[in-house]
Amino acid sequence: MTGEGDNTAAMKIARIELDERSLARATADIEHERKVAIYDLLEENFFEPIGAGEGPFELYLSNVETRLVFDVRKQGGAALGQIHLSMTPFRKIIKDYFLLCESYYDAIRSAAPAQIETIDMARRSLHNEGSEILRERLNDKINLDLNTARRLFTLICSFHMR
Repeated sequence: MTGEGDNTAAMKIARIELDERSLARATADIEHERKVAIYDLLEENFFEPIGAGEGPFELYLSNVETRLVFDVRKQGGAALGQIHLSMTPFRKIIKDYFLLCESYYDAIRSAAPAQIETIDMARRSLHNEGSEILRERLNDKINLDLNTARRLFTLICSFHMR
């Protein structure tokens, strides 16, 4: 899956690609979530690999064994390096996030608006928590703003969505 944006600012992801072999089999809803996250990410992001100079950048994400791999390149493909993150700190939050997502989608069909809103607030809170963990783990390697981290966390989750 690829996405390309027309970003002219220096500290941006201009292209993102997810390793198809790493992705979990997706339902139509999950595939839609991935596409929206990529579109939103390419429309607006702040991505500054420490010491890489100006971008724009290309990002290739994959899940290799128990590690998340960020393969960062200059636009045009010149390799800047790979960052490997253990998935262990994300496992519980991703599992809990998926459980809340299931509850949310079930609630949309039959629950009262107040109940849907409560579940959605909890879901967003977990999503923000996962995004903050990502920012902390990348802190000395890549600077991200919260919205970029949120969209990347969605894509990280897509490696595990069933």
